[in-house]
Amino acid sequence: MAKIKAVVKKIWEYVWDCFKGSFMAGFTYVCASMILLMLTVKDGAKYSEQMTWCVVVIVLALVYNGLLTWNYGATNFEMLVSGNMKRVSAEKFGTEYKISSHKYVKEYRPWKGFAMGAFCVVLPLIVAIFFGVNAEEINRAAIGETKIEQWTGACVLIGLFASGWTILPFYCMNMAGITVSYYLSLLIAVLPIFVSGGTYIWGAYAKRGKNIRAQEQADKAAQAEMNKPKKINYGGLPGTKPRKRK
Repeated sequence: MAKIKAVVKKIWEYVWDCFKGSFMAGFTYVCASMILLMLTVKDGAKYSEQMTWCVVVIVLALVYNGLLTWNYGATNFEMLVSGNMKRVSAEKFGTEYKISSHKYVKEYRPWKGFAMGAFCVVLPLIVAIFFGVNAEEINRAAIGETKIEQWTGACVLIGLFASGWTILPFYCMNMAGITVSYYLSLLIAVLPIFVSGGTYIWGAYAKRGKNIRAQEQADKAAQAEMNKPKKINYGGLPGTKPRKRK
């Protein structure tokens, strides 16, 4: 029972750490949704303009997501190096180095980036299902054919604010008379999984390469210092005082 509790605790720590790692990226997508909503759902907005803004905002949100997880991967790699130092010292000397900043759960693991990206898909998944189920009512209300129910309208507004970056391209298409399933928004929603996973691994390997280059430069400098010829000050030794010219 104690082992099961320990495993569950470790899994929960990993889940919580990945959730915290995904929070800023998730918040970025919510901000992108709010901005995109203001740019697209307005009087006089043309379809071409709406789709252009959708592409620009989605790309910028994904790029910023990538920067966040790239940095997270680099930080986690440093934590892995600290963990390896502790484990090697424990194996060789029987005691671990005391590294107060080290946390096992924050060490680099290749799957963590994909897990962080998966958390960003939760809201878009819920929104896609809601819009897909109520597609007919939402589309008719969007083009002004019918009046949408109050609770449905509130949920639509919340969905556009929460995950407009995935749903608004298809919402704009349906407003323009191009019938498209809202379930297709999941094709955009899964992008953070691949972006977060790829940049997280990239960040870790970039940090590893930087550390290797720094170590190689330090080794070269030390080798050059060892090979440097030493100058002997013979004038400072007894009996070796140079003769002065008259």
